[in-house]
Amino acid sequence: MSTTSTAVTTPYVHADEPARTRRHGWWWKSLLVGALLWLVTIVVTIATRNANLVPTLILLGSFLVPFSVVLFAAERISSTFPVTSLMLAFFVGGVLGVLGASVLEAPLASGGLGGFLLVGLIEELVKGVLVVVIGRHLVPKTARQGALLGATVGAGFAAFESAGYAFNAALGRGGIDLIGLLQTEVIRSVLTPLGHVLWTAVLGAALFAASRDGRRYRFTVGVVLAYLLVAVLHGLWDSMDGISTIVAILSTGNAVPALYYNSLRPGTQGEVGEITTGVYVLGLGLVSLIGGLALRGLVRRHRTRDRAISEQHAA
Repeated sequence: MSTTSTAVTTPYVHADEPARTRRHGWWWKSLLVGALLWLVTIVVTIATRNANLVPTLILLGSFLVPFSVVLFAAERISSTFPVTSLMLAFFVGGVLGVLGASVLEAPLASGGLGGFLLVGLIEELVKGVLVVVIGRHLVPKTARQGALLGATVGAGFAAFESAGYAFNAALGRGGIDLIGLLQTEVIRSVLTPLGHVLWTAVLGAALFAASRDGRRYRFTVGVVLAYLLVAVLHGLWDSMDGISTIVAILSTGNAVPALYYNSLRPGTQGEVGEITTGVYVLGLGLVSLIGGLALRGLVRRHRTRDRAISEQHAA
């Protein structure tokens, strides 16, 4: 009788995903409640014109989606990794990530596609080092567990970076630009899971999948290739605005006017704008698709190996 009860109440868990607790779906519940609080804060801010609420808007809008990612990971990551360590991965990893990237990028980064690729190499390296340091005690080291930890570190980086962008957007010439602030937060919230979170999840999965016996890191060719892949995807993502503009100018026959006269042919401005927007959205979608397929491929490829390691550690 007790055996039947256990079979009914035990939640399904992947073989390579050690159980922590029963899943409650707190990530999406927190996302909905947080979104409601964000909307209420917007209404109150507009109604009262209280500038003291602007930091609340920045924090809610910047941290809502990333923190939901942390809750998603907390319900699935190994019980050997305390929730407090996961929170440290988010906050400490996020702060150190943006600080380290800023210090390295300041003297090295430049404009253009090459500059954006360099930024991708720097930021993904910083986040990769943080995953290695923070995850050194996480066992077993499987691709799925590495993806969850990587997503957490990436979410922390995205949260603090988004807060900076939101702050800059709010600095209008005539005072606080509330519309600019909200637009920035909405766009970055929607794109966050497809950017830093996804890229660091791919790198974390590769790092953990290459581990020896699920305990010790090994830096293999696969890890290097995964790092280069996410760095290139990061660079392409950041440079997509320029790429889409170039494609629009070339496809509408505006190459010569734009190059020599710094202007567009009369009557083509609308067409250039439409093509730029379309290519931009398509480009971001393609970058996200490649990253998603890479993550899925890593987890599936190492599923058998990860299952064996998980069973070995459970024994």
